[in-house]
Amino acid sequence: MSTLFSGEEDIHCGVTVSSVNEPCSDMNEFTEKLKASLSNWEQNRRRAIWFKVNISQIQWIPVLAEHGFRIHNGVGDVITMVRWLPKEEVSRVPIYAHTMVGAGAVVLTSDGSKLLTVRERYRQLPYWKLPGGYVEPHEDIAEAAIREVLEETNIRTEFEGLVTFRHSLTAVFDCSDLYFIVSLKPLNFDIIKQNEEVEEVVWMDVSKFLNHPQVHDMNRKIVRKCLEDRKTGAKITKEVMSHPITGRPQAIYSVTRYPV
Repeated sequence: MSTLFSGEEDIHCGVTVSSVNEPCSDMNEFTEKLKASLSNWEQNRRRAIWFKVNISQIQWIPVLAEHGFRIHNGVGDVITMVRWLPKEEVSRVPIYAHTMVGAGAVVLTSDGSKLLTVRERYRQLPYWKLPGGYVEPHEDIAEAAIREVLEETNIRTEFEGLVTFRHSLTAVFDCSDLYFIVSLKPLNFDIIKQNEEVEEVVWMDVSKFLNHPQVHDMNRKIVRKCLEDRKTGAKITKEVMSHPITGRPQAIYSVTRYPV
């Protein structure tokens, strides 16, 4: 058995150790292995050392804490702890994700006269809004909006453009919140509402929505902006490109003007 943790090195000269990949149930053995590994990493000028601890190895956590590790985040059954090794440098470890991301949609008929609107089931006050919800991990913003519209209303759609986004500094879990509103083109019109969360779904006259007492000013502004963009030919379009470091796909949004 190795006397050192192997871990996986990252592009920032850090190392990540997984308790699933390198389990150790004997705590005396774990402590000695940790000490030897820390000494080795310091000699090799490693920077951030990460331990992903599965709940099945939860006894690791107090030992890691005694050796300078702090909790960075916890997701599901895994707690991630980190220690910054360079003594001559301020820690460059970023704090964990602090912003929630949501996606909603303006779904208008081709003539711009009707708008797809929903009323949520568990609101204390009746309130008409645009369909939408939280973006799931590793989900594209436009795809999230398309999914939410389909789940809530049974309306299939395709992406037209980004309308706007809202940034709130205080939201759920004491996080900031980014909410992206996209314009979607409906591909069908027969509504089947989701019963679990949605009380009512209607194709509402746009003029009625813009003057409805149970519509928030923000939603009115978003719809007006979408209608304005239709008239001027302005559209925030999406282009998929490769990330310069990882090479993975990323979406670039930019303003484009089309003739009207």
